[in-house]
Amino acid sequence: MITLPCYFGISTLLFVIGLFGALTKKNVIVVLMCIELMLNAVNMNFVAFSRFMDPGALLGHLFVIFTIAVAAAEVAVGLAIVIVLNRHRDTVNLDDFTWLKG
Repeated sequence: MITLPCYFGISTLLFVIGLFGALTKKNVIVVLMCIELMLNAVNMNFVAFSRFMDPGALLGHLFVIFTIAVAAAEVAVGLAIVIVLNRHRDTVNLDDFTWLKG
């Protein structure tokens, strides 16, 4: 049987991998995927808490649905921005977007 600390360990590992990728990668698409990985790690914690703390309540599952909806919206907006920037600058490298700083 998988215990609650096992879920914490796996979700922590996923979150750290996503955080490392988001901080070190230069490709915008990879950074967006790493952010999604971090959100999925948080979702795993929500479901684990919901299962082990109060199995009858679906509060954790509702948070997961909300998080997935927010993540989908975030990726849609992010990809739209990336597509526009790629059309104008022909790159998806974050170092080439320093002109956005102002």
